[in-house]
Amino acid sequence: MSHPVLKGLIVPGLPHPLLTPEANPGYGRLRDAFEKARKEIAASDADVLIVYSTMWPSIIGHQIQARPEPEWVHVDELFHDLGSIPYKFRMDTELAKELRDCAEARALTARTIDYEGFPIDTGSVVALKMLNPNNELPAVILSSNVYSDRSETVVLGKSVVDALKAQNKKAVVVVVMTLSNRLFTKFIKPEEDRIHSDKDDEWNRKVLEFLGEGRLEDVAQLSREIHKQIRIPKVVNFKSMWWLSAVMGAHNDYAGEVLAYEALHGTGGAVVSLTPSVSKVGDKEYDEGDVEVFGGERSVLGSVETPAVSKAKATPASATTTTSTTQVERAGAASVHEVPAGEPGGALRTNAAPKPVGAYPHARRVGDLLYLSGVGPRQAADDSIPGGPIHDKQGNKLDYDIYLQTKAVIGNVKSVLEASGSTLENVLDVTVFLVDMDRDFEGFNRAYTEAFQGVGAARTTIAVRALPTPIAVEFKVLAAAGTATVG
Repeated sequence: MSHPVLKGLIVPGLPHPLLTPEANPGYGRLRDAFEKARKEIAASDADVLIVYSTMWPSIIGHQIQARPEPEWVHVDELFHDLGSIPYKFRMDTELAKELRDCAEARALTARTIDYEGFPIDTGSVVALKMLNPNNELPAVILSSNVYSDRSETVVLGKSVVDALKAQNKKAVVVVVMTLSNRLFTKFIKPEEDRIHSDKDDEWNRKVLEFLGEGRLEDVAQLSREIHKQIRIPKVVNFKSMWWLSAVMGAHNDYAGEVLAYEALHGTGGAVVSLTPSVSKVGDKEYDEGDVEVFGGERSVLGSVETPAVSKAKATPASATTTTSTTQVERAGAASVHEVPAGEPGGALRTNAAPKPVGAYPHARRVGDLLYLSGVGPRQAADDSIPGGPIHDKQGNKLDYDIYLQTKAVIGNVKSVLEASGSTLENVLDVTVFLVDMDRDFEGFNRAYTEAFQGVGAARTTIAVRALPTPIAVEFKVLAAAGTATVG
């Protein structure tokens, strides 16, 4: 079958547009936007609605609502004065169980929920009451794990696609989230509602500009920078963009429409529609490693132990590429370590270093030694070159800073070593390639000396005509492997 996701919707989860749309013109406009989105769903050929709610937090793995007809009277824990919301929903229990199995096949922890009176979160209740008021379609509701990082969230999204394909069903997927997510800490009058800060509003509008242009993957890639700029420590909300990108397809080829953007108790509430488009061209501006199977590591508290993943779970039945997982113990920022089928044992990959430009891993362990592939200064997050490229796309020479390029190379070497369980102090031998020995040796040597003083590694420096990307320096490194164990 063709791709099973027909449309993606982003909606806010606070109850104001549902319970009190007349209290503020913005709430009314959001309600109208929900109605437009409801009509889009009705006009689609979808068999099911899949709701991923950032307002349903989970800690241990991923929870999936599977009770056939959950019924209750919901009262929001913060805005209970707005009134109660009675509901009776229709769940696709078979798809929920299939999703659980597909998630486990990709090495995730997942469980279905089927309890009388189990509380459905406000966001899911609001979304289903507004978008599917008469239960025209069955639904599946997914939790958002508080601690899951990008790799885990991407794998969860791919599990959804696996489940839909296994049951030959088509879906509209709904993400329940706010944008800037900074609510007022005191109750306000509805007529005084506004976006909490100018910086929040600036980033909200940038995100919506991208989504309106159909640039879903760019928003997913920018999520870390967004959170840093708006000073929110966790990526609970924007991790939903990782999930949505994985479910719909990690690209920018969508027809996007922002149906509404309004303040909701200080945060940004938006209704956005994304439809796959064959008439547009969308290119990634950023790039991070693609992940097929969750390896167990998370960037949460700065120290990570990667548990073993059983062979039974390492190969999802519906995946097109067989992937096994390299097990590494290390401290620092967590990375994804994968060994694609067909590569020799001991091959290591990490999303903490720039993506290879060819068919090679970042490193390979043989016995007690680590052999690193050539390492340049490109940055993992956005492929930029600190100090600037040496020429533009037309081949015209540009001025650049060799000292900054070399510092970036050393930083990438450290990232690969640390992801492999080793350190810079374990480096035994370095071969350095410079495209302009006369111009660059002094600046390169200064940066090198600052980092390697006292390491005692052997070094050879070679002049070359060019390197594969517009960079001036590259390292080839041999290091002791430390205490890591490679499976």
